[in-house]
Amino acid sequence: MKKTALLVIDVQNIYAAPESPLYVSSIEQSLQNINALAEAFAKAGKPVVYVRHAHRADGRDAGRMFDFGGAAEPVSFVEGEPESAYVPGLKIVPGALHITKRRYSSFEGTELDAILRTLGVNTVAITGYMTNFCCDTTARSAHDRDYFVDFIADATGAPALSETYTEAHIIEAVTTTLAAGFAQIHDTKTYLQSIA
Repeated sequence: MKKTALLVIDVQNIYAAPESPLYVSSIEQSLQNINALAEAFAKAGKPVVYVRHAHRADGRDAGRMFDFGGAAEPVSFVEGEPESAYVPGLKIVPGALHITKRRYSSFEGTELDAILRTLGVNTVAITGYMTNFCCDTTARSAHDRDYFVDFIADATGAPALSETYTEAHIIEAVTTTLAAGFAQIHDTKTYLQSIA
């Protein structure tokens, strides 16, 4: 029997600020979808887990997280800074669980796997930011831990990589790859109809 938990990954201010290099232009719509899913899960008595990415200001816990931005790249997602806080429009449903991570995967170095197994969860529904980093990595990590994975594509988002490689291209590339061997791909409207 399928028992699903909703993972709401990194819905943080760094993705909502237009001046941020990680700004997700679709955040208004994807956040609306995330909130609808969280409310539906809570109403159905299903687990909702909010995952937040945060680092120490000195970066000692960052490991190789920021290697590819160059030596001058500052630590992002600093604990206690506005950029690492939840987006104000994110609805936190009653009874939800909260986890802080320091890597792309929501499983790496966290208690997520133990919590899900204690709850009897065998399926995770992935939502949040960024489609091509933390959501994708969490989906693959879940699959490798023998969870079934439902990836809700329009409840994720990512900044465009360039003017010609847009958010839509990123989501298409990630979901095409995940569908080939890691996850079932869904849209919010259809997925909401399956929650009971």
